Amino acid sequence: MSFSPEWLALREPVDHRSVDRALAARVADWFGGQDHVSIMDLGCGAGSNLRGSYALFGDSQHWTLVDYDPALLAAARERLTDWADEAEEAGEELLLSKDGKRMMVDFRRADLMADLERVLDWRPDLITAAALFDLVSPAWIERFAEAVATRRLPLYTVLTYDGRELWNPPHPADEAMVAAFHAHQHSDKGFGPAAGPDACTLMAKAFRGAGHAVETADSPWRLGPQDGALVDALTAGIASAVRETGRVEEADVAGWLAAKAGARQGLVGHLDLFTRPA
Repeated sequence: MSFSPEWLALREPVDHRSVDRALAARVADWFGGQDHVSIMDLGCGAGSNLRGSYALFGDSQHWTLVDYDPALLAAARERLTDWADEAEEAGEELLLSKDGKRMMVDFRRADLMADLERVLDWRPDLITAAALFDLVSPAWIERFAEAVATRRLPLYTVLTYDGRELWNPPHPADEAMVAAFHAHQHSDKGFGPAAGPDACTLMAKAFRGAGHAVETADSPWRLGPQDGALVDALTAGIASAVRETGRVEEADVAGWLAAKAGARQGLVGHLDLFTRPA
């Protein structure tokens, strides 16, 4: 499953402001003594996770951005070039300078269902991901945790959807819409029936079972009037997913969607997770 560059750009500002700062600081402390850190970002999309977390690490960084969608890898290259203070092509890699930090960025296309173990054998210092694990299956999470733990790699993942949605003003169809959306979240996104809002709980259990230390932290989207374009796109996407399930009458979906166009506030729950060898 892939997402459009436009949707990823729309969500990037709220993603960056929602990440839990205390847990991010513990990740930074874990690598505090290293001048150079190699980081592999799974399901990188258009490179938002690099832009949101590069400041946690030392002045010399090597990033491997992994995605199955070549259009998103191309978008990541373009947006990172525009974002950096300086950018230079170095063969297939991109050499970036930002706020005194130097980053070599490698872009790799891979299928994380078929090629997971091969990708992890690239052995970075840290694996990262954002808004990825609610799309994969519980069986894939077990496989992933075992593979990461066997290689004794740390993982820092942010913004995994946890199922909470609160809107102001509320609407009579809120509960039915969320239930139908969760049913859609559990459908197959290319990795088998998806974990959806159970993903972070399943990941914590799997990594603890594999002998890793695990910390989680709350990172909800808190949406306000400044986020109108994101709210409109988000609620339209929810309505589209709900319609695919057939679980809510069309009149109720349409009424809910119209009401959300005037939503003053919203909360969409997410969790961050940092796990490392105990």
